[in-house]
Amino acid sequence: MTTQTKSSKFIEYMKIHLISLNQDKESIEFVTDEFDNLRFHNVLGQIMATEHLLSVATDIMNDNLQGKGY
Repeated sequence: MTTQTKSSKFIEYMKIHLISLNQDKESIEFVTDEFDNLRFHNVLGQIMATEHLLSVATDIMNDNLQGKGY
């Protein structure tokens, strides 16, 4: 049995959050008005930010300071 650090727990949370954001994006089937358009682009922005932070956090955890997060 492996004990997770707070950092590794946070990375796992970000992975789950990313799955949720992608599901939210898929649930916006049709962009029919300005509100749907704003909501769709908001979710896309959150996905991009979460992917970036997850990349940086993973690089840090792997002591890869020259990874794609830097």
